[in-house]
Amino acid sequence: MGKYFGTDGFRGEANEGLTAEHAYRIGRFLGWYYGEKKRAAGSHEKARVVIGKDTRRSSYMFEYSLVGGLVASGADAYIMHVTTTPSVAYIARVDEFDCGIMITASHNPYYDNGIKLINSHGEKMDEETIAQVEAYLDGTQEAPYAHRNGIGCTVDYVAGRNRYIGYLISLGVYSFRGKKVALDCANGASWSIARAVFDALGAKTLVINAEPNGLNINENAGSTHIEGLQKFVVENGCDVGFAYDGDADRCLAVDEKGNVVTGDHILYIYGKFMKERGKLLTNTVVTTVMSNFGLYKAFDELGIGYAKTKVGDKYVYEYMTEHNCRLGGESSGHIIFTKYASTGDGILTSLKLMEVLCAKEKPMSELYEGFTMYPQVLKNVRVKDKAAAQADPEVRAVVDRVANELGSAGRILVRESGTEPVVRVMAEAKDDALCLRCVDEVIEVIRARGHAAE
Repeated sequence: MGKYFGTDGFRGEANEGLTAEHAYRIGRFLGWYYGEKKRAAGSHEKARVVIGKDTRRSSYMFEYSLVGGLVASGADAYIMHVTTTPSVAYIARVDEFDCGIMITASHNPYYDNGIKLINSHGEKMDEETIAQVEAYLDGTQEAPYAHRNGIGCTVDYVAGRNRYIGYLISLGVYSFRGKKVALDCANGASWSIARAVFDALGAKTLVINAEPNGLNINENAGSTHIEGLQKFVVENGCDVGFAYDGDADRCLAVDEKGNVVTGDHILYIYGKFMKERGKLLTNTVVTTVMSNFGLYKAFDELGIGYAKTKVGDKYVYEYMTEHNCRLGGESSGHIIFTKYASTGDGILTSLKLMEVLCAKEKPMSELYEGFTMYPQVLKNVRVKDKAAAQADPEVRAVVDRVANELGSAGRILVRESGTEPVVRVMAEAKDDALCLRCVDEVIEVIRARGHAAE
């Protein structure tokens, strides 16, 4: 991770950790950088950059700042307006843009925002380019202004969003006619896209949290507050419900009984489905270290192999492309289908679950039979220094002691957030009480050693 960019972009409270000046300078550098690459290749074309944003009030400010920087450096800025992160990734790839930019803080509250950079292949930006962006932000690298006809222009590109909607509809293998589906759009970027897709495929679509006002994104809504969707699905007799986060790159589901279907459940359901049809290349599903023990036990029963990466869909995708894997993701709902997308895509994930639902002709609750979640407790501790808290000898000692106590019947995991000043402490064991005790023992030492910022 760099000074400004974490595992999922440059994120911070709007006009505190992340300012309009930052956005302008990022635009200035990228406009010059990609223009320079074209000139070096002998091309006289301007650099082309596509931009999307979520529904936060501050997203407009950052959009205009980025556009100002891009055109001042000679790039043409194509604006998709309010749209999802995976749609920007898709359009950057299929329409051969030099790069894509998504303005979002994902599942964070409205007052935070972020800038995600996407390369021309629709993938997370490489570390080398991000390092150069950061050097420009710190004033150690120059980017000259464009002049006269070299100045870039701005292009309204809502057509790109519509093209993405068409692509999702084209992936529908079955008609959803007769299926009653609930969608929780988190008052975020999916609000104008998800329903259009499900309606086009024939579902009876019911939607909640699809009235964004700039201040209500993720507020008691979406994949991080799924209890509202659970109640809605049961009360309205829905076959299934899908909950997205603010930029719709993740998806969780709710079965017909109101039970939460996590990212691990989704990996199990679709991994099993692919194996049954001989489509699971390398017979491997890629997970992160945060996936549940129960998932691995279930995969063992099915004869499905698995890999574990660091937390972050970026690392999952890197492993998948390197080892030719087709399915991977995180328990939080970032699911990647490399045959169809280069990043986690919440709406695509919900379509693939509907594919299994329709093919099996079974209720959602029966699709994950054979997978039993181990009890898990996860707590976050806001700290002064993430690295120092984890490296403290006494913290490491208590983690080792708890790990030895759990043995092969559970685990303890301590890791830092890639986007917040937080250390996450997670335990899995035979019961909730033991998980809670293990987590609290570690957190107590973190606090006693003076690392907590609370």
